[in-house]
Amino acid sequence: MLNKKSVDDINVKGKRVLVRCDFNVPLKEGVITDENRLVAALPTIKKLIGDGGKVILCSHLGKPKGEPKPELSLAPVAKRLTELLGQEVKFAADPEVVGPNAKAAVEAMNDGDVVLLENTRYRAEETKNGEAFSKELASLCDVFVNDAFGTAHRAHCSNVGVTKYVDTAVVGYLMQKEIDFLGNAVNNPVRPFVAILGGAKVADKLNVINNLLEKCDTLIIGGGMAYTFIKAQGGKVGISLVDDSKLDYCLDMMKKAEELGKKLLLPIDTVAADGFPNPIDAEIETMIVPTNAIPDDKEGLDIGPKTRELFADAVKNAKTVVWNGPMGVSENPCLAAGTIAVAKALADTDATTIIGGGDSAAAVNNLGFGDKMTHISTGGGASLEFLEGKDLPGVVAANDK
Repeated sequence: MLNKKSVDDINVKGKRVLVRCDFNVPLKEGVITDENRLVAALPTIKKLIGDGGKVILCSHLGKPKGEPKPELSLAPVAKRLTELLGQEVKFAADPEVVGPNAKAAVEAMNDGDVVLLENTRYRAEETKNGEAFSKELASLCDVFVNDAFGTAHRAHCSNVGVTKYVDTAVVGYLMQKEIDFLGNAVNNPVRPFVAILGGAKVADKLNVINNLLEKCDTLIIGGGMAYTFIKAQGGKVGISLVDDSKLDYCLDMMKKAEELGKKLLLPIDTVAADGFPNPIDAEIETMIVPTNAIPDDKEGLDIGPKTRELFADAVKNAKTVVWNGPMGVSENPCLAAGTIAVAKALADTDATTIIGGGDSAAAVNNLGFGDKMTHISTGGGASLEFLEGKDLPGVVAANDK
């Protein structure tokens, strides 16, 4: 059980508060094309403004690799945040991030003012957690708030290093939500607890499968990674995606499930085609075949109708469901039925439903089921590591209650 201090546990009146946000938004010719991450950060920012803090925001954007790249400047974010907050967000345009503009802007702040620093990854030391840059960031503030779950699995200056040089380090509302749902749902779930894993590769989810088998009551495996399990059992999977180096691992996991008395569900039928669609949304001819009897020249690309029923049935009586990874090539309308069926089953259940970031979050939102889920994680890699049971540096660095 993770119990971290949050913005609700501190008094920031008159104090300089550095907030690490996740403003890593998609930009097209200087225009933000999806502002979900900005909107998600507003509750924490508004709380700190309302409490009379001097709010200094920082974030990375893209991968400038330690040098100033004008197309990755946070200037458009300052402009849009000004509109969203209804008050000026002063942009400190220092290529070195903590420079004369930032220092002067912070020096001139009144309670409730907001300043945004330049892209933290303009500094090469940021991703190496270099001491000098951590100290510079800390010199701007009295209190540090981490609200960027998407980078919580990395130890960088702006989320971990800085905490060594400030007395008070807490989490914001977004981070708190991730800890509550992802961390505690897995470690302390209301049962029955069903975990659904999809996506392409078994290798990406080795530790997740292992960890969740110990925690959940039923583990459902779909997506491309299912074919390695099917082949391990002696099934014929045609030209479907298989990781031959992981066949023994899959057998071990099936044995482990049996020994622990857990249900491990695999697809029983498959939507197969001649190959992966190119482009990804191209219309293709498909056929339904048993998952363990896919013709030699066909590739499995989605779960079939019987499997959709089987998986939907398995979540009906669940009290907690965690889902990470689509059931097929869900970007293609011909191959999205499996992912839609699982999303629909989750939307119809009374369970606490948690979507673990990345592709499954995108799929759920794009298919229109986003508002039916209890929690959609904002971090891809971070949520996976949380599901593996790993400690996330960005979470660990915050003060305990």
